[in-house]
Amino acid sequence: MRHSYLFIFMLTMLPALYVQAAPAQRAFSDWQVTCNNQNFCIARNINEHKGLVMTLSRSAGAKTDAVLRIELGGLATPSAGEPAIAPRLLLDGEPLALDTRHWQLSPWRLSTDDTATINAFLATIQEKHMIALNRGKQEISLDGLKATLLFIDSQQKRVGSETAWIKKGDDPPLSVPPAPALKEVAVINPTPTPLTRQERSDLIDYGTWRMNNSQCSLDPARREVRVTALTDDKALMMISCEAGAYNTVDLAWLVSRKKPFAARAVRLRLPFVAASESSDMELMNAGFDEKNRELTTLALGRGIADCGIQTRWRFNGQRFRLVRYAEEPSCDNWHGPDAWPTLWITR
Repeated sequence: MRHSYLFIFMLTMLPALYVQAAPAQRAFSDWQVTCNNQNFCIARNINEHKGLVMTLSRSAGAKTDAVLRIELGGLATPSAGEPAIAPRLLLDGEPLALDTRHWQLSPWRLSTDDTATINAFLATIQEKHMIALNRGKQEISLDGLKATLLFIDSQQKRVGSETAWIKKGDDPPLSVPPAPALKEVAVINPTPTPLTRQERSDLIDYGTWRMNNSQCSLDPARREVRVTALTDDKALMMISCEAGAYNTVDLAWLVSRKKPFAARAVRLRLPFVAASESSDMELMNAGFDEKNRELTTLALGRGIADCGIQTRWRFNGQRFRLVRYAEEPSCDNWHGPDAWPTLWITR
């Protein structure tokens, strides 16, 4: 009987330890936090920072794996004459003292991965209002920081443990669930036979016919047919269909490489519910990464590419599966697509 109870207890623990984490992205006043399917969380101040940003990241599990950095920059690099920021930091108008033994310092960046230093720094600032630069207009609002820290604790199931940032308790670090197993999307046919000149010509002719018979509003002079070898017997065909100021919506098909052509529309479906509350994605500014054998999309929120959604998809022999999903909802001139926070990763 005792063994039966032990077995039932182990079963009840499995969901907490091994179920895939649900991605989440939230904003709390002047702070934004993103946690991906590995329960890796990253947060930063947003809105009117004028180029001074504090970023805090933390991995899931018992190990206190966190990094905190404060940077001056963004899409535009500071001018060469801009003085170093560390000596100029003010906390609610008073000089912000730092133990430089545990910080890595450069003129426009300071960072630390020392657990005790991060914990002490967060305890010092979480009830304050502002970090600013002396003789500068840049500022880090701390409105929403404490709620952000509590959200990370909750998402990573640290509340009540010694490792929590806000609601600490007596639970040991090993009570915190580890990161879920990283899913793999295998590459199918990584080196397909390249399209012959005849195959390419026939497929472009077929794509032109599909394009002329599609309900697309894009000026015919701007429409484009692109084809690439996906496997030894299938090709990926993409057609420009709709366009705005900085986004183009594409249509795509999986097409047999030989006549008579058989085509099936490409549908991109997320394995989680995004902020739009839809799991279906449009092919926005679509491309194909030949080196990594991945279909890419990039939906820009603004023309300067400081916000939007970037995704990567891998063909598994039947359909395209999500490999990476990154989203930056805050259009504040901070960083480009390759640095946007991820909600989904695979290997």
